[in-house]
Amino acid sequence: MGYVILEELTRADLAFRAEEPTLAALFRTAWQAVLEIMLLKPAGLEARERRRIELANPAADLLLFDFLSELVYYKDAEGLLLAVEGVTVEQGPAGYRLKAEAAGERADPERHELGVDVKAVTLHRFAVEPTAAGWQATVVLDV
Repeated sequence: MGYVILEELTRADLAFRAEEPTLAALFRTAWQAVLEIMLLKPAGLEARERRRIELANPAADLLLFDFLSELVYYKDAEGLLLAVEGVTVEQGPAGYRLKAEAAGERADPERHELGVDVKAVTLHRFAVEPTAAGWQATVVLDV
């Protein structure tokens, strides 16, 4: 299914919509969209460093917001560009729990074709909704 950039949704930021059959696939695709905005050839990332991410939130949309924000944090705080290798999202009585594995390396302008710097994920028009085919997310990024 994948994602598409939404040029008409915002003028100062970047927006995209992702669609996938499961929440786990949606979370992975949403991060892939953000990574491809920041790094023009993410397939060239080497798995030099790994991070395990575990998050919980009562709401699926806020869990996606937390997940994307966590990965942007690694870029800002440690200079790491991470590709998500696996994601699980489970729903329970207290809400949603996520476990993810990510691997990548420090951004190196000599080796990487850097794109737009994503400063933050915003809550403006942010949404995660079930669809007939699975799940859909709308995400606006502050760049």
